Amino acid sequence: MNRLAIPKTYKLYIGGKFPRSESGRVYEVLSHKGDFLANAAKGSRKDARDAVVAARSALGGWAGATAYNRGQVLYRIAELLEGRRAQFIDEIMSSEGGNAAAASAQVDEAIDRWVWYAGWADKYVQVAGNANPVSGPFFNLSVPEPSGVVAIIAPQGSESLLGLVSAIAPALVAGNTVVVVANENAPLSAISLGEVLATSDVPGGVVNIMTGSPAEIAPWLASHADVNALDLVGAGDLDWVELQISAADTLKRVLPPENGADAAAPALSRILAFTELKTVWHTKAIL
Repeated sequence: MNRLAIPKTYKLYIGGKFPRSESGRVYEVLSHKGDFLANAAKGSRKDARDAVVAARSALGGWAGATAYNRGQVLYRIAELLEGRRAQFIDEIMSSEGGNAAAASAQVDEAIDRWVWYAGWADKYVQVAGNANPVSGPFFNLSVPEPSGVVAIIAPQGSESLLGLVSAIAPALVAGNTVVVVANENAPLSAISLGEVLATSDVPGGVVNIMTGSPAEIAPWLASHADVNALDLVGAGDLDWVELQISAADTLKRVLPPENGADAAAPALSRILAFTELKTVWHTKAIL
């Protein structure tokens, strides 16, 4: 017997839940051939504010978790993504075109990237932190701490899933929480990744995924006083200089846009970009 397939409703992912945009707006997601694929929620300024509130609420618990535990959580994401590999391959092929081999390679690399960053979770502090030589009877130690809430404009080119993972994973390693604006033209795998996060060990609010127009949402994130850092990796087509100026008003750390097929390539520097160094002085016992 023939049956009608149940089309998937692609919503936002905010605070561990899947709300529609408060504005009620959606936009059409088209295939690489221009055919209709789905309606995706078009996030608004209010949605961005809600996402920042959720990220701020989750920051204390995520930053306070042990580095080993954060590594376990990131590895768990890779496990669940592996289990839904076929779904992501289908979504990527429908949105971006290409053959199954290319889509499979992208999903595999996204999985491997979660594993790569999971391995750094309990190691980057030893690389970035150090004991500082000082003149006097003191210990002087520098230790990296998370910046806080990080707003990210995900890469907007090809390889939408890999670009998204590459942008959010390094921020999570250091204990930050994230509000990310996904690839506008190929957002389907972003919301499916939200489903993976929701069924993994990631606490609600640690990652918040918005779909819609980066040009509309980015200015509000750049000027938001409760956002601590701004990653413009996918903002090359926006007025990113103006975004930097807005971010400067609230003293945000800003990463500029990156170009190329592998923007946000895995690197220790991307983890450290979302950390602040805390230096502690302690007196030595004088015998």
